[in-house]
Amino acid sequence: MNGAYGRRMGQIADYYNIVHVDLEFAEDEPVTLEKVLTVLDDHPEVTHFATVHCETTTGILNPIDAIIPAVHARGVVTIVDAMSSFGGVPIDTAALGLDYLISSSNKCIQGVPGFGFIIANRTALARTEGNARSLSLDLYDQNQSFNQQHGKWRFTSPTHVLYAFHQALQELAAEGGVPARFARYTRSEHQLRQGMLALGYAPVIAEADQSPIITSFKYPSAAFDFHAFYAYLKDRGFIIYPGKVSTIDSFRIGNIGEVYTGDIQQLLRWIKTYSTVRVQSGRKID
Repeated sequence: MNGAYGRRMGQIADYYNIVHVDLEFAEDEPVTLEKVLTVLDDHPEVTHFATVHCETTTGILNPIDAIIPAVHARGVVTIVDAMSSFGGVPIDTAALGLDYLISSSNKCIQGVPGFGFIIANRTALARTEGNARSLSLDLYDQNQSFNQQHGKWRFTSPTHVLYAFHQALQELAAEGGVPARFARYTRSEHQLRQGMLALGYAPVIAEADQSPIITSFKYPSAAFDFHAFYAYLKDRGFIIYPGKVSTIDSFRIGNIGEVYTGDIQQLLRWIKTYSTVRVQSGRKID
């Protein structure tokens, strides 16, 4: 756990009365293989390992390429929350030895929200018959329905979301697939990071650990008014995110979706303008 979404995994396990061991890192620190293996050595009873790939509390990218194969080699079932990375960051599930990858119809696929999906190792999934604690989240039963009823969902499917997802996958292929989208997101993040640094906004995450998905920036001063900053940008067509880092006053700017070089340039122009303008009671004051 190194952010709100890793901690949420623990909360979910608590609701289902699943005994779990929490390995916590600072929110600006990536998960490390060394500490993971140390905890596994200390807890040989552990059967499953779960982590978040892109922890959007900060935008940090956890190094699953190093962690998952080593954990999988120990016979531990591996689960990755790739909600905010799949489709925008290359992930070779077979090479990693990944048993379950979880993602969503929106985010980097650039569809609309409405359903989640799991890419599962068939052998691992076949061993889960009868394990489900939830009817709606019984993956084994849902997979049986897909196989036996020509891809049919057990319950009413969000048809309009599926059509949007299909269109989004076509657009992803037309862009050049995941490598091309990853390159575009990476260019946008680099452009944003360098531009914000030039304007006096320091990133929360070190560049080596930064994902191309979303970037957190520290408040430039103690007097910084995020709500005024947010309203200023919103009035000019840009919606940003409040910060989620518990120990640092920060805000976040996303780089994914239909966002291109010109969009980042325009955003940076408005942020530069804001540096010389205060927003108060809806009026601009030089």
